[in-house]
Amino acid sequence: MSIRPLHFSAFVMNTTSHILQGVWRRPEAGQTNFNSLDHWVELAKILERGRFDVIFFADVIGLYGDYGGSYEKYVHSGLQIPSNDPSVIASAIAYNTTDLGIAITSSVIQEHPFNFARKISTLDHASHGRIAWNIVTNALANGARNFGYDELEEHDERYRWADEYVDVAYKLWEGSWDDGALLQDRERGLHGDYAKIHKINHVGTRYRVEGPHLVAPSPQRTPVLFQAGSSPAGRDFAARNAEAQFIITPGPEQARVLIDDTRRRVVAAGREPGDLKFFQGLHFVVGSTEAEAQRKAGELDDAIDLDAMVAHLSGAVGVDFGGYPLDTPLGDIGHTDGVRSIVDWVQQSVSGRAATIRDLGLLQGRNSRVVGTPETIADRLEQWRAAGVDGINVVNATIPGSYAEFVYHVIPVLQDRGLAQREYSPGTTRKKLFGSDLLPERHPAAAYRGAFTPVRA
Repeated sequence: MSIRPLHFSAFVMNTTSHILQGVWRRPEAGQTNFNSLDHWVELAKILERGRFDVIFFADVIGLYGDYGGSYEKYVHSGLQIPSNDPSVIASAIAYNTTDLGIAITSSVIQEHPFNFARKISTLDHASHGRIAWNIVTNALANGARNFGYDELEEHDERYRWADEYVDVAYKLWEGSWDDGALLQDRERGLHGDYAKIHKINHVGTRYRVEGPHLVAPSPQRTPVLFQAGSSPAGRDFAARNAEAQFIITPGPEQARVLIDDTRRRVVAAGREPGDLKFFQGLHFVVGSTEAEAQRKAGELDDAIDLDAMVAHLSGAVGVDFGGYPLDTPLGDIGHTDGVRSIVDWVQQSVSGRAATIRDLGLLQGRNSRVVGTPETIADRLEQWRAAGVDGINVVNATIPGSYAEFVYHVIPVLQDRGLAQREYSPGTTRKKLFGSDLLPERHPAAAYRGAFTPVRA
């Protein structure tokens, strides 16, 4: 029986220092050129050579929480500041590629759904149907304050907000225009069919949107829908809405548990298990021999800024580790649920002593790392695939180096084993991933098709 190929996405951010902090100081690291369109176009072309499915842009709309009482460490390290808007460069990437999907992260807090839907439809037209949206709710207090809110909304309330946000977008993308509404009939002088274009008249808790959508239906209508939350509320949201979910799990067996649980939720939401694909985040250290790979892994460890790695996690979990020396035992810091879960996670990585903040930084740098030759990396990816993972979200140390190395050395081995596609299939990104340009009828967005069409006697 042939093995279905894994999908591959490139996990990037329009900034210098994204996941592996401090590595930008290496001479071969080109990510300091993030302001340059040429930088991103060059990377996109490399990814297409490797038949990657998607370039996936993470994003933030604010600073992480204070580290050592301020955000100074983030500035010194270039840790996601400065951070540019990825949607602005999407059309340039689309113009210089033919098949690569382009996934954009956008939080429900940062843009009104009417304008966001208009922008995404425009990009989907410009790219011939290659746009995806990573739906996020914003977990950064500074991000909330940047948009005029006094504080961050409670976790589950943020998902209720997202429910209404996507509902407005679905109405605009799927229901506002019927098929065939755009005529552009020169002989009759009739550009559009008024009877097939509708106001949505949405009135909800947060939004009032009259419509109609100002953009005619794009090739996918609704972009491919990505999501990354793994909390119970996040899994439920993904089960209802997402087509791809990014996960970060310690190993294949943990991935299997998470995937099985979420797929059960997908079925409970009235969809089919295969309607949601799972992309595991991994970063790779590739060598022609195992010894070379281990040497390169050691060089990478030396380049990583452990303090910045801790700062990144500190901001993400809302616990300021910055006031403590790196050799402080984690168990000495507070008693919150977040700290307890971190202590348990890091303690499993050491033996015979208490886990320290330094161990936290080391583990963050090595988490989800695969080290080896292309052949041993392929062996490991076969294990992830067997656990139910559909794709790999490839994290970088350097750009374009990490991706060039993977494309030129690992991808050919994966292709020989049937674990990576040799050629793109035709059509939109959704058609490449799922076999259809449009969302299936069982997706909640599809309920709005024809929902606003007047009933005629």
